[in-house]
Amino acid sequence: MSSLPICAIALFALLFITLTFLKDNWNLHVHGRDLANEIPHLNSVSYNNSLDKELQERRKELLIYYAVSGNKSGALSKKNVLSSRNEWVAQIKESIMYVATITDEIGCDQLRYIKIVDFLGAGYTKAVVKGVLPKGFPVALKSVNEKGTDIRRCLEDFKDLEGCRELVSYKLIKEIVLLQRLRHPNLIKLQGHCLWSLRAGAVTAAFEQGSPLQMIELLQSPWEERFRVCLGLVRLLHYLSQSPLGSVALLDFQPRQFVLVAGELKLTDLDDASIEEPMCQTRADCLLHFPIRNFSIPCSPEGVCQGLNEKRNLYNAYRYFFMYLLPHQAPPTLRPLIDQIMNLTGELKNNVSKTRKAFEEILHLYKSGLYLQNLPPSSVEDYTALRGVRASGGGVYRCWPSYSQKACVLSVFSVREAAFICTSHPHCSSFTLGAQVTWTGRRLVYFRTGFSDLVPDVDSIVYIKKAQSLRTEAD
Repeated sequence: MSSLPICAIALFALLFITLTFLKDNWNLHVHGRDLANEIPHLNSVSYNNSLDKELQERRKELLIYYAVSGNKSGALSKKNVLSSRNEWVAQIKESIMYVATITDEIGCDQLRYIKIVDFLGAGYTKAVVKGVLPKGFPVALKSVNEKGTDIRRCLEDFKDLEGCRELVSYKLIKEIVLLQRLRHPNLIKLQGHCLWSLRAGAVTAAFEQGSPLQMIELLQSPWEERFRVCLGLVRLLHYLSQSPLGSVALLDFQPRQFVLVAGELKLTDLDDASIEEPMCQTRADCLLHFPIRNFSIPCSPEGVCQGLNEKRNLYNAYRYFFMYLLPHQAPPTLRPLIDQIMNLTGELKNNVSKTRKAFEEILHLYKSGLYLQNLPPSSVEDYTALRGVRASGGGVYRCWPSYSQKACVLSVFSVREAAFICTSHPHCSSFTLGAQVTWTGRRLVYFRTGFSDLVPDVDSIVYIKKAQSLRTEAD
């Protein structure tokens, strides 16, 4: 017998076992025991004093987010948080579910029958899988990572599996609470969640799907796409500096905390966010420490390091994103403005509001074509236009950075800019202007060394260098 069928069967069995494990781990196939039915049994669980103290700290942290958002569902108070665990579990469920009725689109009923189709990744706290709802709607699902570092360390310290599951689950619950209250185009959208059992740490959150941010790929992309990422980031940081919860600091600021959704940058991990700015007595208490330099923030008369959260976020944006993505291959006439952003941000001499304003100015100049005022006016006159056709093959050459790895495809504001680019490329003798546009509304243009294989296309125009056109006619 051939070994191929045996390998196929083994591979299928391995896939089945893996998906079954993921389903069990995510509690998505259970028949949904209601949390309220489990509450009478919670007092029977014995927690050591140290773990109970850790749990109370997590509850108090969540209390802050309910308090500042004007929660109306149960009026959480310190008395509620520090009272019996039964009362707290009921209270947190009531509070989360109150907001869920307003914000969430997906609940336990839908998540119970979701189909797991792929494993996306796992970290210290959470695991992420791709799921498809019964009607075919895809989502990214987060739950507590049973094999993660947080669970393992907790078990080493407290030897209490149920208590550790609950303790670790508070990070995911915090993320749910934050995303129920913070809404911005550059924040991942919370589609819904289910609190299967807080005692067992069985919490599932459903998010819109995104692609992990690959910095190496992004570095090779056109400047327009890299600028889009930086613009989205600074818009998000501006929102977080004055959010409904106050100034939000991203304490674990890393590119891996972000994803791309249809080309738009979105923050997907909020469990290490903080809405409290440090208290202080003197300026020495308000130091921002980074690997290569430190900054000192003034201590306000109220004894708060005012603006420290905002400046922490902004400098992290500079050192992780702006430094690598913004200056390289930028249009020459925009570089002075970009250099100014880099200098002021790198020294933290501008706040996030002024930085956002500078980005918006660059966007306006880029979209309006005002940055092209110094282009030679005669460049278009050097080309002959063939309307209603496009080049379908041959004459391809590569340029960088291009929207295609196999051809030279760039975005332009106008035909004049396309003609200027073609003239500046030694290999270019023609270009095709089609109907495709980028996120800024600019047209995508294919640059070629020739113009053979022309085919009808009502939305396209082929521009050919006149000297090249005359040579072809003579031949």
